[in-house]
Amino acid sequence: MPLSFKNRIAVYNLISAATLIAIVFAVVYVIVSLSVNYDINQNLGTEIRYHQEYVANQPSSHPMLVEPGEWDETEHNEIDVNPIFVQIFDSMGRFYEKSNNLKGENLKLRYEETNIHSQDTYLVDIPVRQVQAPLLNHGKKVGYVIIAMSVEEEVRVLGNLSRVLFIAFPIVLLALFFVTRFIAGRSIRPAVDIINTASKITNSNLSERIELPKNKDELFELSASINQLLDRIEDAVVRERQFTSDASHELRTPLAVIQGTLEVLIRKPRESAEYEEKIRYCISEVNRLNDLADQLLLLARFENQKAAVHIEDVAVDEVILQVLERYSSKIAAKNIALGFESGQHFWIRSDAYLFSVILDNLISNAVKYTGENGRIDIALARQEDRIVCSIADNGVGIAPDDLQKIYNEFFRAESQRRAVKGTGLGLSIAKRLCTLLHAELKIYSDLGKGTRAEVILAAAPDLETIVHQP
Repeated sequence: MPLSFKNRIAVYNLISAATLIAIVFAVVYVIVSLSVNYDINQNLGTEIRYHQEYVANQPSSHPMLVEPGEWDETEHNEIDVNPIFVQIFDSMGRFYEKSNNLKGENLKLRYEETNIHSQDTYLVDIPVRQVQAPLLNHGKKVGYVIIAMSVEEEVRVLGNLSRVLFIAFPIVLLALFFVTRFIAGRSIRPAVDIINTASKITNSNLSERIELPKNKDELFELSASINQLLDRIEDAVVRERQFTSDASHELRTPLAVIQGTLEVLIRKPRESAEYEEKIRYCISEVNRLNDLADQLLLLARFENQKAAVHIEDVAVDEVILQVLERYSSKIAAKNIALGFESGQHFWIRSDAYLFSVILDNLISNAVKYTGENGRIDIALARQEDRIVCSIADNGVGIAPDDLQKIYNEFFRAESQRRAVKGTGLGLSIAKRLCTLLHAELKIYSDLGKGTRAEVILAAAPDLETIVHQP
């Protein structure tokens, strides 16, 4: 069974803490042990040097191995309180003298050892440390001295310390595990809140948000980021629902018109001219449906800016001329005066097809909302490293309150609805394509006076302006 996140944190912390605590306990034990052994070794060394110096200063003719009155000292008579056991051997390893507290016991001589030798052993069930050293008189070995001191207290201290450390080790780790688990649980509570909130979010309930933690740490940033993501998702879903509703309405309207017209036609026989008129009207509504379908497909194609963009050198003036040619019949039918002169090529780096769609929508709007005998002026200009394409008309214009909404799908200003039928998708498509092509679209308009649209693009860096040749 996999561990929960807070248990994993507690276990990982426990492993690292166990290692660190074990090292600390080991260091403490070693330091105490070295300190205790250092004191006993220093005392033994002092006693050894005392006896060696006494023998070394004796006359060579008859050296004494033990100072007179040596055995009268308290430490050589006591067994329970700081006893010092001393036994002297001659140069042949034969017993010479020993302290009174040894009584019937003897310290074991290692005759083969010629240097100072130390070992831990037992004397009447008392742990002792004994040191054996040669006794020299004027450079000649005249005997051996063995000095032993009780290490019972030291052994007891180290034993108690080791037991305490071994008992404390699992207790500390167990306590540390539960404390770490508790702290980890409190620390990841925002993450649990994120999980609980996320489980409540459905397509019909996008208003839930994660409560931000009090501490502005990484979990605070994560919660804030997820809330911002939820805001964007909710906004996208709302816009999608609105778009679907508007698209359904726009599709139903011409279908209802066609159905109503045809139903009227079949109620009774009519003149051929009337049939022709109604059929032409239905054809216009079908064309409107086709235009709407094309624009909806275009919007779907470039949704989320996922469409492939083919960047190439594009001559802006040539694209304008191609679009004007497509609308030449409508311009002529409304007797619109057209102002466009370009003696130069204005080059940009862009997608030729997408750029032509932008201009097609803008010029289409200008032709559509300019009345008979109106005027449309198209101008190109270079401003430093940018190309500005301006399309101005003297048509119906847009009210100031409607200018903020003109890029919304299916939105049509009041003045435009009264003037001519439309889908309300043209500027929305143009705006999206401009964003996709890293271009800028600006709309200026005065109600009843006309509208000016500007498309601003980066000029091609490697191509100079080329003058048309006759």
